[in-house]
Amino acid sequence: MPESIADGKVVTIHYTLTLDDGSEVDSSRGGDPLVYLHGSQNIVPGLEAALTAKSPGEAVKVDVTPEEGYGHVDPEGQRRVPKESFPEGLELEVGMELAAQDDDGHVLPLVIKEVADADVLVDMNHPLAGQNLHFAVDVIEVRAASEEELSHGHVHGPDGHHHHHEHE
Repeated sequence: MPESIADGKVVTIHYTLTLDDGSEVDSSRGGDPLVYLHGSQNIVPGLEAALTAKSPGEAVKVDVTPEEGYGHVDPEGQRRVPKESFPEGLELEVGMELAAQDDDGHVLPLVIKEVADADVLVDMNHPLAGQNLHFAVDVIEVRAASEEELSHGHVHGPDGHHHHHEHE
């Protein structure tokens, strides 16, 4: 009996993400599948909830609201940053996506909205904030996570596999 998705399982999926207008934002199809640890908030909450109890071979369509996805657009998320804060020699352009680190080492995506003489207006909202997310997911594999993966809260290994394969 194949395992079903539950907290503490390592799950392999292929997915395509589209928005309300049908535009495709992201897809793993044609490349490597996404391997994640279920129950550790490695994917947006609405998708994680919808995949719970699914099994390999299932195709799942999930519509995720901003509340269950990347949140609503935060007007406080835009701020002016002095040009000195950016790496030297970087050509700053409107629409450029950068990543900054906060004091805790979390990576924050930034999008440049405006470049002025002395400073730059950046938007720290997630590019998908405020959007309804439409996921088409194929569940490929579900396995138990190792102790190390559970303690770290994410998957280890280049493809999530180690040398002991267990087949029912």
